[in-house]
Amino acid sequence: QVQLVESGGGLVQTGGSLRLSCEVSGFTLDYHAIGWFRQAPGREREGVSCVTNSDDNIVYADSVKGRFAVTRDSAKNTVYLQMNNLKPEDTAIYYCGFVMSRIAAETQYRCRGINPTHFISWGQGTQVTVSS
Repeated sequence: QVQLVESGGGLVQTGGSLRLSCEVSGFTLDYHAIGWFRQAPGREREGVSCVTNSDDNIVYADSVKGRFAVTRDSAKNTVYLQMNNLKPEDTAIYYCGFVMSRIAAETQYRCRGINPTHFISWGQGTQVTVSS
């Protein structure tokens, strides 16, 4: 059973930085995609970024390009979301989502649109609050 554990959220002032972590365990297939998503009160869950283990392409939502960056530590099965120059509109619960496949292209496809419906397993979420 796939498990994801997020950490690193908190309260920060506008312009500040946070780094979120997503540790994944229990996956069994060769290829996977890990996405970062966020959900603000009263809004739908939206994609922030996504990375696969089969290519070097990292996808970012337009709203975070140039401010957020994803890195991964394959040895620790952990993906990080470095968030810089945070804005009040970044306030949300942040989740990591996971999907795996025997086919690399499938995970790349699921990653491309950062669509939460393309992801199967989810972490519990971590709150990020940016004060103005």
